[in-house]
Amino acid sequence: MDAQSRPDSHDGGTLTVPARAGVVDVVGAYVRLTKPRVIELLLITAVPAMFLAARGLPRWQDVLVVLVGGYAAAGSANVFNNVYDRDIDEQMRRTRRRPIPRHEISGPSALVFGVALGLVALAVLGLGGNPLSGALGLAAILFYVFVYTMLLKRRTAQNIVWGGIAGCFPPLIAWTVVTGSVGWAPLVMFLIVFFWTPPHTWALAIRYREDYATVDVPMLPVVKPATAVADQIVVYSVITVVTTLALWPIGSTGWLYPVIATAGGVAFLWEAVALWRRAHRGLTDAALKPMRLFHWSNSYLALVFLALALDPLLF
Repeated sequence: MDAQSRPDSHDGGTLTVPARAGVVDVVGAYVRLTKPRVIELLLITAVPAMFLAARGLPRWQDVLVVLVGGYAAAGSANVFNNVYDRDIDEQMRRTRRRPIPRHEISGPSALVFGVALGLVALAVLGLGGNPLSGALGLAAILFYVFVYTMLLKRRTAQNIVWGGIAGCFPPLIAWTVVTGSVGWAPLVMFLIVFFWTPPHTWALAIRYREDYATVDVPMLPVVKPATAVADQIVVYSVITVVTTLALWPIGSTGWLYPVIATAGGVAFLWEAVALWRRAHRGLTDAALKPMRLFHWSNSYLALVFLALALDPLLF
């Protein structure tokens, strides 16, 4: 594949941009546009919810609906996010190698792709699942695009708190695909992801604080001192762990889930408190070691929902 270079004003070097791309390269670029690593985490919260809803193994058809429809819905929202944020993505080190800043995909082409994915999501969830599942999928897309991306992200430090609601929909959607209705258990799962999102995202924002400051995105670590951010991280982390344990009686799980949720919660809180201690010793930015909390928060959420899937198979 031939390539050409263009000046990269952010670090004085050059950024290689493909001039001609093969089919594999183009497909890969469109896949990356959907942010598959983010979607992977979302689906980890969706499929286990189906096991609890079915009180055992869910139908493979339902799992397929959630995997395909869920990926399409989240992918659609992420594509629209890429299109809208292309101006700041070009300036941030963390995002400037995404397909649109690298000119691998044009904005209009990405927009058409996002619409197509959204239609696929509605068809799969609404027809393969049920109208309620389709409506929730549409609500998740619209909330992420219009409320988080366009309204909150560049205007308030509470952007990720309320904007993160979009990421809470997968377990709710998965539950409705199996049962056709909403119950207390999926609402608690919704809240688990809601309270987990701020400490997870703020840890990443600490690492890339200068990036966000450069483009005037008011993430909490940009507008508040490290001590205040660490305080908020601990508060949300405690609430997250308590909420995971609330699912034990509400979801009527066996003993495996609360044991794993407790053990994982202790480790999660340990990392949150460790960051808090470093912040209150006067450390900032990379010295806070925020990526330790970020990576463990991923593992913690996956562990909690994995336990949720295994529990109904054993009890």
